[in-house]
Amino acid sequence: MDAAVTQPGATDVAIPTRRISFAEGLADLPKHFADDDLVASHFFAALSSVFPDGEDFFVRSVRHYRDRITDPELRRAVAGFIGQESVHGREHRALNDRLAQLGYPTKRSERMVRRGLALRTRFAPPIANLASTAALEHFTATLAEQAMRDPDAFGMPGHPLVRDVFIWHALEESEHKAVAFDVYRAMGGSERLRIVTMKVTRTGLVIGTALQVAASLLGDRRTWRRGELRRSWRRFRSSPVFRREVWDRLCDYDRVGFHPDERDTTELVAFWREHLFGPDGALSDRLIGAAA
Repeated sequence: MDAAVTQPGATDVAIPTRRISFAEGLADLPKHFADDDLVASHFFAALSSVFPDGEDFFVRSVRHYRDRITDPELRRAVAGFIGQESVHGREHRALNDRLAQLGYPTKRSERMVRRGLALRTRFAPPIANLASTAALEHFTATLAEQAMRDPDAFGMPGHPLVRDVFIWHALEESEHKAVAFDVYRAMGGSERLRIVTMKVTRTGLVIGTALQVAASLLGDRRTWRRGELRRSWRRFRSSPVFRREVWDRLCDYDRVGFHPDERDTTELVAFWREHLFGPDGALSDRLIGAAA
């Protein structure tokens, strides 16, 4: 669609761009930061490695349509989305730099993701890239909700600094979870393309993440210690990542008429906003100036 489109009923949410830094303390991060667990540490390193260039792709996909949106609420939400995603990319890139020093292949993963998404941006139709962004945003919002709601999921990253990075990221993913979806609808994206994109994305992301974690583990000496990998894998299999409720929420996206805001996380977001960034917030001291 080339004409400007007004999105009726756009999500009316405050999406602040928080200028934040987690650089202090990175130098002290241990190799197996997830409570000394082998698989969990490589899993979170793999997740972090795809975020910087993944977030850049999300921003490009949404920004492509920004000038065609006439609804003022959606335009404000898009500005907040772009601001938050840009900071996410910066902070995860800093974390990835430290993880690379510790022996994780995070920089190699960044390069692979960057090249793949650059090709997609160049050759795929913009509406298809936006559909992919909306699907991946549902992934991150689902995992974010699990981290904010389930104490076991919240604690999985182990080290306080890595845990803080992921819970901050989780809060902001929940704050802007519907933005890419609403832009997709405003631009006339079809239900068929949306659902097919998610089905392909869901399968590809699960397989791709598994392969990425496996490749990362191959380069870790602890993987080759007798019984180490087996014990760690058993622990990981019982983690919140594998709970059926998580998979069911991911698959709910396939339903015709689905919208991310159907799952109300308003109170959950309000709790974590206060806990992390209220007057006595756990991460208030990491903010650089006031939130926008």
